[in-house]
Amino acid sequence: MEPVFTLLHVLMAVMNFSRANGTACTPRGEPAYPQLSKDGDIILGGIFPFHIWERDLDFRAFQFSQSLIFAIEEINNSSSLLPGVSLGYKIYDTCSSTAMGVQVAMALVNGNEKSVADEVCTKPAQVQAIIGETYSSVSMAVAMSIGPFSIPLISHYSTCECLSDKRKYPSFLRTIPSDYHQSRALAEMVRHFGWTWVGAIRRDDDYGNSGMAAFTEVAEQLGICLEYSLPFFRTYSHGKVLRIIEQIKSSTSRVIVGFVDTWDLEILLDVFYEHNITGYQWVGTEAWIFDPVLATMDKHNILQGAIGLAIPKTEVTGLKDFILDIKPLKYSGSAIFIKFWEALFQCSYAVKNYSEDSPICTGEEKLSEIENTFTDMSLMPIFGNVYKGVYAIAHALHDLLGCEETCPTKKQPDPLTFLEQLKMVHFKTKDDEIYFDENGDPAARYEIINWQSSKEQQHEFATVGLYDSTFPINSRLSLNMSAVVWVQNTVPISICSENCLPGTRKAVQKGKPVCCFDCISCADGEISNITDAVECEQCYEDSWSNPQRDECIKKETEYLSYEETMGILLTAFSIIGAFLSLVILIIFFRYKNTPIVKANNSELSFLLLFSLTLCFLCSLTFIGQPSEWSCMLRHTAFGITFVLCISCVLGKTIVVLMAFRATLPGSNVMKWFGPPQQRLSVLAFTFIQVLICVLWLIISPPFPFKNLKRYKEKIILECHLGSSIGFWAVLGYIGILALLCFLLAFLARKLPDNFNEAKFITFSMLIFCAVWITFIPAYFSSPGKFTVAVEIFAILASSFGLLFCIFLPKCYIIILKPEKNTKKQIMGKILIK
Repeated sequence: MEPVFTLLHVLMAVMNFSRANGTACTPRGEPAYPQLSKDGDIILGGIFPFHIWERDLDFRAFQFSQSLIFAIEEINNSSSLLPGVSLGYKIYDTCSSTAMGVQVAMALVNGNEKSVADEVCTKPAQVQAIIGETYSSVSMAVAMSIGPFSIPLISHYSTCECLSDKRKYPSFLRTIPSDYHQSRALAEMVRHFGWTWVGAIRRDDDYGNSGMAAFTEVAEQLGICLEYSLPFFRTYSHGKVLRIIEQIKSSTSRVIVGFVDTWDLEILLDVFYEHNITGYQWVGTEAWIFDPVLATMDKHNILQGAIGLAIPKTEVTGLKDFILDIKPLKYSGSAIFIKFWEALFQCSYAVKNYSEDSPICTGEEKLSEIENTFTDMSLMPIFGNVYKGVYAIAHALHDLLGCEETCPTKKQPDPLTFLEQLKMVHFKTKDDEIYFDENGDPAARYEIINWQSSKEQQHEFATVGLYDSTFPINSRLSLNMSAVVWVQNTVPISICSENCLPGTRKAVQKGKPVCCFDCISCADGEISNITDAVECEQCYEDSWSNPQRDECIKKETEYLSYEETMGILLTAFSIIGAFLSLVILIIFFRYKNTPIVKANNSELSFLLLFSLTLCFLCSLTFIGQPSEWSCMLRHTAFGITFVLCISCVLGKTIVVLMAFRATLPGSNVMKWFGPPQQRLSVLAFTFIQVLICVLWLIISPPFPFKNLKRYKEKIILECHLGSSIGFWAVLGYIGILALLCFLLAFLARKLPDNFNEAKFITFSMLIFCAVWITFIPAYFSSPGKFTVAVEIFAILASSFGLLFCIFLPKCYIIILKPEKNTKKQIMGKILIK
């Protein structure tokens, strides 16, 4: 169906225009005639809410219509854009009504305001595109109605995110950013100021509900919680408004996000003042943040310090003068002009309506003498949006018609073809770059506006930042914090809970939003080094949390060192034991020819004293930081030296028993256990232990090990046994020899000697066994370095036990009682050879 204009259609439009005799809104009746129109080769439609509540005029709508007419006139006078093609227009009044908006849109599409029912779907579209509507709700209904006809609807002010849905609104485009971007920008701005606990008031329609839903979604992602989100509409009952007020007064948040329009906020200002609700930080949308009328009404500074988003300032050369020059309206003959003029100058053309408060209109009144919404140019960016929409249509037509020096045809393009061309339009103006994305939306750019009081105690709008959605996500928002004026001269604090300092984490309070939380200290071994941490981080195994729980520090390493008191004492006793062993060895060597030394097998005594010296010294390998060599040496040296020591004691015990047997008549047993056999037995016993230790070192030797499990806050440096079987084999072998030695010594303890060595061996082995039996539970129950200390203590105690019990009595005789160091005193009745 190719939309073309017929002469009949043009004549009917002109006749309808000339016959228009009223401007009252009739939303339930037939659509009103065009309020403003002009013929042309291609007609553009315009739908604006000239009336509010069916009677009151909205001067803003007249400004929008003037912007549309200005753009068309400028294009018609251009030699480079659509040369030879004239654009016309038909501008309708929607009366702020969804029903009327749909009716006038269908009238524009069908091209006959009084169309017959059977002609509705058979006639070509009368307009190429429609500019409007202001309100999102009306735009949604209109876009859905004309979508099947592929007639573009380009809105300058409808921001609802829902209109970006191309499945529902395939022909809708706009020159104002979607609320998707505005909601995201508002949420990022709120988060930038550190407000995580805010309230919200939303207009109870598609604009407010959809915008607030988008804001809430982004806010949750940024960690912002809404204490309340209250719907509001200017038609609410007084009781319903009071309930809203009470909820705001009982809230703890100090920031209010207002997703409303100017008319809603006008009512709210009165109610807030009536209930003395002040001191709140308002965050606003472009629908009201830059409205000077609202600023004038706010005499009680309820909105002082408000901050919000506004469409960037734009300057269209000549547009301001054209809007204020209302001659086109005056000479158009339109009935709407009379209503407009009367409302503008508060006068009346009808003599019967004359009163002192409403003088007669002369038609010569001057705009320079009045100051109202129509003369206010603060919405110039929105006027610019209308201007951009018209130019986008013109550029699409220019490209589609193949215009160069002139357009080869004035034929109206097919609607669907034109719609696709319009979506691809891309051109630059002096201040901006115009294009539509895949959703029919422009790039989102906002100025951040701050309400500041002037010296005259009136609000001024200061630009304190910018938001540009085309920038990378982390640099879209830029703010000059020093330029912002706040409601209480300082950045408001609006949080449900105080920030959790480093070292703590947030724990959400049951039944409350995530912004309401308690601060819980991190557990041992965990830290948080940021404010408001959700979880504490676990330190690495070799690290531990400091007392403040905000930093992981290296764990203290613990081992038995030579520098600490315990290490010094154990070292001292080890050296003293070795020194005493050597002293006794020297004494025995000095008195080796005396009876008491000879009687106690001097060769085994010398070997025993040497092995005891090694036993005392091997304890030193247990002190100091473990290393590979010290770990392998300490247990093997301990095992071998102790076996050597016990082997010597065992040899001495066997010698005592054999010597007694040798004194019996006919006994020749000593020849079987003489010095060579004694040395061989010691060597054999020791070799078995050496073999066990070699196998242990080959199969699974001890190695340095960081014990991270015994203590959480420190590392125990110790020697891992490697093979536990090897360790217990070494100890077990020592235990078997010690037990055997004890049993033999016990059997020989009552032999008839004046100086029976078996008694001393029995007592020394009793001490030895008691020490090592006690060692086992103490070893496993001692923590950290005390495990090593217990093992050293067992070595020293058992070594001192052997040294003192076996050799101290002999040294006593040698040094202090030399008179007893005789054969007679030593042997008594039996001579030991």
